[in-house]
Order: sequence, then C-alpha cells, then structure tokens
Amino acid sequence: MRKHLTEFAIVLLLFGLYAPLLLSQNSGSVKGVCKDLNGNPIADGVVVYANQDTGQKYTLKTNKKGEYFSLGIAAGNYRVSLYQNADDLKANKELFYFNKYQVAAEENPPLDFDLKKEQEKQAQGQGMTPEQAKQQQESNEKIKKENANIKVLNEKIVAANTAMKAGDFDTAISTMNEATQLDATRDVLWALLADAYRGSAMKQADRAEKQRRLDEAVADYQKAIDIRQKAFETDAKKNPDDVKRLAGYYNNLGDAAARAGKIDDAIKAYNQAAQENPEGAAGYYFNEGAVLTNAGKVEEANAAFDKCIAADPTKAEAYYQKGVNLMGKATLQGDKTIPAPGTVEAFQKYLELAPTGPNAQNAKDLLASLGSTVQTSYGTKKKTK
Repeated sequence: MRKHLTEFAIVLLLFGLYAPLLLSQNSGSVKGVCKDLNGNPIADGVVVYANQDTGQKYTLKTNKKGEYFSLGIAAGNYRVSLYQNADDLKANKELFYFNKYQVAAEENPPLDFDLKKEQEKQAQGQGMTPEQAKQQQESNEKIKKENANIKVLNEKIVAANTAMKAGDFDTAISTMNEATQLDATRDVLWALLADAYRGSAMKQADRAEKQRRLDEAVADYQKAIDIRQKAFETDAKKNPDDVKRLAGYYNNLGDAAARAGKIDDAIKAYNQAAQENPEGAAGYYFNEGAVLTNAGKVEEANAAFDKCIAADPTKAEAYYQKGVNLMGKATLQGDKTIPAPGTVEAFQKYLELAPTGPNAQNAKDLLASLGSTVQTSYGTKKKTK
C-alpha cells in the first residue's frame, strides 16, 4: 500500500522584488569618417564626445578607413573633438572640434571630420544657417524637457521603493499610479506598480480584495512586458540588462498568477522567463516546480525540477524538493518502506551539495526512514541513527 508523507513547504525564490531600478536618459548612436588635410583617412585617430551639461565623456577610436561608431551615447549637447592619435589626446593636441553638437535619442546622422573641407569653410567664413540654428534650439528644448520628466519619474520610483520596503504598499501604489499617468510608455513604471499590487495583496484579509490586487498585478506586469517586447522590435541589438529585466517581469508575473489561482498562466510565464534569459533558467524552473508542487501536480513539478537541475546541476534545493515529491510514491512491503526510483539519489545529492543546508537534517531523517545510508561528498559512508 502507499504511505503518504507530510509535504515540506516550498519556498518561492523571487527575482527583482522592489529593486530601485531608475530610468536612464535616452541614448543614441553616433558615427562618422575622419580625413586629414590631404583627404586621407585618419587611422587610429581618437574622437571624444564630451557632454557639455554633465561632463560625461565617450572616447572613440577610428579604424583604418578613418571611421568611428558607437551606441549608447546619452542624448544631449556635446563638444566633439578629433585627435590624431592616443598620444595627442594625452597631450591635448586637438586637430579640430565641433561645439554644441546635439546628440538625439536615435540614430544620429554622420558627423564627419574632413579637415580639408573645414579649412576651406573657415577660409570662406561659412557658419550655421538660421534654419539650422532653429532646429538645434528646438532639439535642445526637447531634450531639456525630457530630462526634467525623467527626474520627476525617478523621484517617484525612489519614493515607491522606500514605501514598499517599509511595508506601506498603498502609498507605493498611489505613487506609481501617478508615475504611469505622467508617462505610460515606460516598462519600469508598470513593473514597479505591479510589484506594489502584488505585495499589498498578501496583506489583505478580504479574499475578494486580495484577488483584485493580484489581478491588477498580473495586468500591469503584462503591460511592462508588452512595452519591453515592442522596444526590442526596434533595437538593433538587445541590451543584456534589458533582457534580464524582461525575464524578471515574466518571473514575477508567474508568481502573481500562481497566487491568483491561474496556474497555467503562471507556468507559461516561468517558461517564457527561462526562454528569454537562459542564464537564469534554473531559478525560473525551480519556481515553476514549487508552484506545481503546491498545486498538487507532483509529476509535472518533478519535471520542472529536472529542468532546473539540467540548467544548474549545483541547485541543491531542486534535488531536495524532488526527493520530497518522490516520497509520496513510496510503498510498504510489510514493515519496509520501498522508495520510488530516484528518491535516495535525490536526497544524497542534496547532502553532497549542501551538507549543512537548511534541509540537511530533513534529508538525513528521510533517508533513515528508507533504511538508507547517508553518503557524504567525500565518498565515505555513515550509518544514520
């Protein structure tokens, strides 16, 4: 007959909870070609973009064709200088510069250094046309307004995080609702609002109110995901930090959905998190296994723990939880407990990886109940009392 043993509690490992992730100023890409007075490419030259508002500098090197290129240049006003080589940069021997050059949050047109043409322009006394001056002024005003908006939003992010750390989720919800009303196009804002709703749901005594807040969290995580996915469609290259952030949204969506009783949606979210960020797959699959275990879907849970172990063979807790689930399949033959295949190995692997872990004594006791020995990581065997 079957012997049903008491389940051990599963502890969800959550990622990205209440992390004070601030918005950054928009950035763009810059490029250009550098030529000397004879029209020849300046190879191994140095181009320096110096932000005239923040003092931040970007140092770029030209290739053999005199070309330079860079992504991630923060939008703003720049003094762009050209140097013959790195030694001239150290000696501050500047060949030419452009003052008050505007970098926009997009792919900017080429900024070329053609010393022969510039020499001719200076000789002819050419300057900026009125139309060019007007366009630059409008661009400057747009960036100034954007930076002021970002400052306000960052202040609200900090305030919401501070409130959540203090357990004041309602204040955090109010603050982030204000933020999303100011700017509904940023994934970070919706994700933080979702964090606040999810955290507040756990403090609600009224079941209906708890469900409502969890549903709000699920909806807001989805908004954050949709915004981030849409941004990826236009990105030439995905930023690794943004990819991890997206996976974190899916992970937290999975937790909110599971708490709302939407198990299938939770599993889809965890699997998507693992797909987006394979480096963190072990954690996402562990959470999936925990949710399935708590839902009584033991077979599916162990399949998730197996995927967790495949992603990270050193994930000790996955072996332990798998062993606990397998204990439910143990049978009795007379007075002897017959474990399901893999049970003993799971507990022994846990003890090998975490001999003093939080569940080490539990693992030893369960092995003893099966009449098995405890095998240490040093290869010795010790009879459990």
